[in-house]
Amino acid sequence: MRTFDLLSPDAALAKLNNALDAARVAPQVERVPTASARGRILAVDVVSPIPLPEFRRSTVDGYAVRAGSTPGVLRVVGEVRMGEITSLRVKLGDAALIHTGGNVPEGADSVVMVEQVKSLDLSGDAASGKIQTQTQAAPGDNTIKQGEDVKAGEVVIQVGARLREQEIGGLLSIGMTEVEVLRKPRVALIASGDEVVPPDAPIRLGQVRNINTPMLAALVERSGGVAIDFGILPDRRDAFDDAAARAMREADMVIFMAGTSMSERDFTPDVVNGMGKPGILVHGIAFRPGKPTLFAVCDGIPVFGLPGNPVSALVTAELFVRPTLWRMQGGAIPKANWRSELLTVTALLSQDVKSPRDLEHWFPVKLAPAVKGATLPSAEPVTTKSNLIFGLVRADGLVCAPIGVDRLTAGTQVEVRLMA
Repeated sequence: MRTFDLLSPDAALAKLNNALDAARVAPQVERVPTASARGRILAVDVVSPIPLPEFRRSTVDGYAVRAGSTPGVLRVVGEVRMGEITSLRVKLGDAALIHTGGNVPEGADSVVMVEQVKSLDLSGDAASGKIQTQTQAAPGDNTIKQGEDVKAGEVVIQVGARLREQEIGGLLSIGMTEVEVLRKPRVALIASGDEVVPPDAPIRLGQVRNINTPMLAALVERSGGVAIDFGILPDRRDAFDDAAARAMREADMVIFMAGTSMSERDFTPDVVNGMGKPGILVHGIAFRPGKPTLFAVCDGIPVFGLPGNPVSALVTAELFVRPTLWRMQGGAIPKANWRSELLTVTALLSQDVKSPRDLEHWFPVKLAPAVKGATLPSAEPVTTKSNLIFGLVRADGLVCAPIGVDRLTAGTQVEVRLMA
């Protein structure tokens, strides 16, 4: 029986990235409403058509004045109405009532806060009469200049940015109600197995529920993709061939879940090699859990064959599928450090962990408060096997024991890859 030709995880993903580079598949662009663009990847530089603010504004409630008139008694010449560009002019010795966000009138160079002003008008009308300023103002006090935040013609957000709440607010503030983003990659999820049934179906002994598809669909959606559920294939070669042909028509990425090992029912490798060129790049990774994982590129489409065991499938997808999805959306990850975008926490291992020396071993841990005398949180290993999903449910993240290491001892400082 053929054995796996194992590559290190870094070498395997580099091989996949090189093949995708060679395929030169250009991502597609679409326009979407800015308000619903959270998490999308910007397809073009955004150039502001206007300065921001568009006019001089007050940052406080108070009186617009000339700094040279303060401190002293000033004549109030009127009120700046909100939502209007005022026609008031402030001369030396004048003041104009103004509210936060109001247009600073011509001639004024500062605003004195209302708390620093005493009214000398017995009528109680704050927009007329006289006031006395208590402090010396300086030019620019409590004002924002036109274009102080953004200048007209300035590139405010660069291509490739993943849009967050603040970018959405910024785009809307310059009047951009639609934005050009990369289309979300469509990911075909193909489960298989005569023993596998949908999660909502009646189950009998000997059968297992298909949790891989909804788990990986959630991971795909969280990573900016669109999951396409291809259902559960029976263990027949023709079913695999039909699903592969449909996936090549409908998807930008294909994920087979199970069928990558060496038994007579493991059709995935042969099917994938018939999906397009160059075909399988890697089959077998020096990685636990997930040694039988395969990577392929078929006519420009990345194809993954993941283990069927839920823990193996999810961990493998977290560490290999997610970076590929980021890359497909323009979120370039340095090939020499493909884990650079993964969120980590430094912690101290709470107990010894054995590891296979010839494999990169990722194991789940639960974070706990620092023990007495320590400054870092504790990482407590969670004992689990590749088909026991609640081992991951109980975990906060994963720790890597690199190739060549057969034991991590208690007290070792480790980086916990958060599964958030």
